[in-house]
Amino acid sequence: MNDTKELARQPAGEVEGQAQPREPDIVLRPSADVFEDAHGISLLLDMPGVAKDRLNVKADRNGLVVEGDAEINIAEGMEALYAEVRSTRYRRSFSLTGELDADAIDAKLKDGVLTIRIPKRAELRPRRIEVRSA
Repeated sequence: MNDTKELARQPAGEVEGQAQPREPDIVLRPSADVFEDAHGISLLLDMPGVAKDRLNVKADRNGLVVEGDAEINIAEGMEALYAEVRSTRYRRSFSLTGELDADAIDAKLKDGVLTIRIPKRAELRPRRIEVRSA
């Protein structure tokens, strides 16, 4: 019986049969630009490497949550020796005011930039009033 050899092959701190505390997942906070006009707000989030199928946008009356997983492809036969990015997971949340219509949110992903358009509720948007002659 040679248990020492098997234990030496495991990563430091792990012992077979014992649960180890997990390090918390590192999550990147994508930078965002927020623009407002008379009809609503637009959010632009930088999420390089995230494909549409690896993106999750959830909204309710009070908030918006954006999550995504980037896929980093390393060429065959190559090995990463150094990486400044320690996580490929993005997450960002925003509070929504009551004047926004969370049911009408539109999201588009192009070239690593996620654009989210949140319109104002119709009854709160400025509208033009037609003036008739008497």
